[in-house]
Amino acid sequence: MARKLAWWGTLIFVLVLAQAVKAQDKAEGKIYYVTYCSGCHGETGKGDGPAAVSLPVKPTNHADGAAMNQLPDKVLGEIISKGGQAVGKSPFMPGWGSQLNDKQVRDVVAYVRSLATPPYAPPPASKKRQEKIS
Repeated sequence: MARKLAWWGTLIFVLVLAQAVKAQDKAEGKIYYVTYCSGCHGETGKGDGPAAVSLPVKPTNHADGAAMNQLPDKVLGEIISKGGQAVGKSPFMPGWGSQLNDKQVRDVVAYVRSLATPPYAPPPASKKRQEKIS
């Protein structure tokens, strides 16, 4: 009986730890956003960074919740990692996957979500499961 309890305790600990590793950290995401994204998207995410004027396509306005809230986290992560062209968006959006690991990309996604007005409301858990399956 004690072995079963220890086994279940270990399993629960591992699951909680795995979830903590996957958690998004908006504060860390802001640091990466300012470093890698704000040059084009601006510090407030409105697509008005100093480099934006030299681009032939205006960078996406991350503060536009009506548009941004339609994009699943998975798509935002792919754009950040692989660049806009990877998902049919602007080829002028570079991929940062060689500079940012998966956790850091999730942190940037969390920060980008915080910029949107109206605020982002995550989909219900059942819809999230369907996104993962697709």
